[in-house]
Amino acid sequence: MRRRIFGAPATAVVLALLIPLSACGDSEDASDGEGTLRLVAAEYGDTPATSSKAFWDKMTADFTAAHPGIKVKVELQPWADIDREVSRQVKAGKAPDIALMGSYSDFAAQGKLYSADELLSVTSEANFLQPLAEAGSVGSTLYGLPFVASSRLLFTNEALFEKANVRPPRTWAELKTAAQALKNKGVLYPYAMPLGPEEAHAEALIWELSNGGGYADSSGNYALASAQNIETWGWVKEQLVKPGLTGPVPPAQLNRADAFAAFLRNEVGMVNGYPSLLHEARAKGIRVNAIEMPVSDNLGSGEKPPTVGVADWMMAFKQNGNRKPISEFLQFIYQDKNLSEFANRYHLLPSTVSASRAVAGSSGIDAKDTQFLTALRGAQLYPVNDPSWVTVSDTIKRNIGRAVDPAGNPKTVLEEIAGKANEASKKR
Repeated sequence: MRRRIFGAPATAVVLALLIPLSACGDSEDASDGEGTLRLVAAEYGDTPATSSKAFWDKMTADFTAAHPGIKVKVELQPWADIDREVSRQVKAGKAPDIALMGSYSDFAAQGKLYSADELLSVTSEANFLQPLAEAGSVGSTLYGLPFVASSRLLFTNEALFEKANVRPPRTWAELKTAAQALKNKGVLYPYAMPLGPEEAHAEALIWELSNGGGYADSSGNYALASAQNIETWGWVKEQLVKPGLTGPVPPAQLNRADAFAAFLRNEVGMVNGYPSLLHEARAKGIRVNAIEMPVSDNLGSGEKPPTVGVADWMMAFKQNGNRKPISEFLQFIYQDKNLSEFANRYHLLPSTVSASRAVAGSSGIDAKDTQFLTALRGAQLYPVNDPSWVTVSDTIKRNIGRAVDPAGNPKTVLEEIAGKANEASKKR
């Protein structure tokens, strides 16, 4: 089983939609004529005020003004539903022309997607940041066009750290020392460890990479029960969870959204986060220091394992035979100004080299956020380019928390996860 384990599901970057679905683009009653493309896109906002509708209304109107013969109708779907809904439409023979969502490889494996070289110019295809282009490729062919992305850094609450008289940690031992000092000062969650089913695969990969492990070995094969990973979760269980340094909620029951909410209530000393949380915290007057994840003492503070990156994917379906108008729309939407506008709206990072250079300058994201861009350039992403990843990631999310439960055995749990991953791979 040869794998290219650097892909990334986009998910965790944004919150699920909490408002009713809405259509946007030209108008809700636009007809699906010969000149109409249909884009199904994930909703990135969590209120009517932050809905993605305003962005897509503007983009589709501007595009049609520049290309009078082509209309674009956009349907927004919640993150919780979009993968399932697009799969349903494809199976029903009603595939959208374009989708923006968290996974693409299953459709690529079925031969249902146009490849990037059928849609973009050579220059445009070469413009994607390398880790994202690798994650969007099956073999050597790019099918998942990265749209926006992010990376993860460890957030420390500066006021709580000052109160506990500790410095931001560089190694696991220092992290434990800081967590104990925070606990002694009454901090509810010295280190918030969200291993609940919402997004446990992100926290798990962050910890595993920091001990030289991860989801794959050097050959690109799944290595979910490697010696390094078993050691990682043994340490976490004995050194953090057992002494009560991860807070009152068992990690297996703590979801990312709840950990972030606690951080915004000044109840968390440390948590792994991304740019939007940093902005929310600063808006509330919380002083945050964002640092690289501390590394295992076996590696030493001089080691720099890859950070975890996440991305969202554009994909174009062959079913309706609209390759040329799809190509024109994608070339338009991937213009630096348009891509950067969407990324800035949600405090995310654009996926292209040229737009990334723009955000690193005066017209882009907050200058302090460029550390996330730097981390993204060398990040490792989830294996979203493996069609079995949807099943494997769900298995990790629902089971990895058991490795640090009082009655849990890290080796047994990881071997169970690895076994289910192998079964999922064989079915592909």
